[in-house]
Amino acid sequence: MKWGIFCLFERYETDACEAIHAQMRLVEQAEKEGLEEVWFGEHHFNDFSICPSSTVLLANACARTQTIRLGCAGFLAPFYDAIRLAEDVAMLDILSRGRFNLGLAKGAFAPDSKHFNTTTEQLRPKLLECAQAVDSVLNTRDHAVSFHGDFFDFTEVDVEPKPLQSSIPTYIATFASEETIAFAARKGWGLMLSQGVDLDECERVSRYYASIAGCEPEIVLLRTFYVAQSYEEAFAKARPAIDHFVKSMRAASSFNKSPQFDQTRYQALIQERNVFFDGQKFFENGIIGDVQRCIDTCLTIQKRFPKVHVALKLLGTNENENARLLHDFTQLVRPFVDKAHHG
Repeated sequence: MKWGIFCLFERYETDACEAIHAQMRLVEQAEKEGLEEVWFGEHHFNDFSICPSSTVLLANACARTQTIRLGCAGFLAPFYDAIRLAEDVAMLDILSRGRFNLGLAKGAFAPDSKHFNTTTEQLRPKLLECAQAVDSVLNTRDHAVSFHGDFFDFTEVDVEPKPLQSSIPTYIATFASEETIAFAARKGWGLMLSQGVDLDECERVSRYYASIAGCEPEIVLLRTFYVAQSYEEAFAKARPAIDHFVKSMRAASSFNKSPQFDQTRYQALIQERNVFFDGQKFFENGIIGDVQRCIDTCLTIQKRFPKVHVALKLLGTNENENARLLHDFTQLVRPFVDKAHHG
């Protein structure tokens, strides 16, 4: 079981520049706190989650860190040229000295498809074909590569430099698409599952993968995280972040600007604990509560998925709050989970 953070470079009550630098400082803290991995998202045309250029952000993280593994969760493959993406991945592996994890996703937001000239129907086939093309370029060392597909076509390509790792760990994001799961299983790649996917669905996905691959997949499981003195306090503090995230993603998908974040307007909502709100699945499947509840949730995940990589999406709405959450996880929650695992 490995632990990391999932970074979306969210802008709450600050400007874009400060939000980006605050997230990078959290990456440095994650390494100091002993986490194994950092995963960066990729969002375009989004004024809340400011991570349109994952390669640039990851290159900066390479320079800021020494030991923690760095990954993208994931590159929106349908919007890339496969050769250029392969070159970027090779360079990131070199800059990180062999610490890079490759994650690939299809994307789903309407503005992305419009501005990158891709139809909704093309997203999954382009993801799978781009993944195949990138893999062939990166993992053929002794001769040039040719690839002829519906979307990507090239002849005698030999990229330099080669990645340091003999085989870069690769993961495919899926919302339970059997086609995507089967593709990953045949390649022996891992899966990335979102914040809202419950553990029963994760098990179904894992069983289907195993029926093809003959073994369980490595899973990168994204999970929201908030720990506080009580469950009630954690719920109250986590709810604004989840609610604003979902509203902002919905706005981005509809060609609209994100709503302005205002902590004070959430006070009334906090009192309505039993009222359904956007992002309920993110909350129900998250690691949220007092210390013991968070430990118990982590142990449940660990028991059901021993090979899992958990990437925590910290639910603070400012830098100091997220720094506190990360520290409390490593000092108050993780030691007991690790002890149970090794005991």
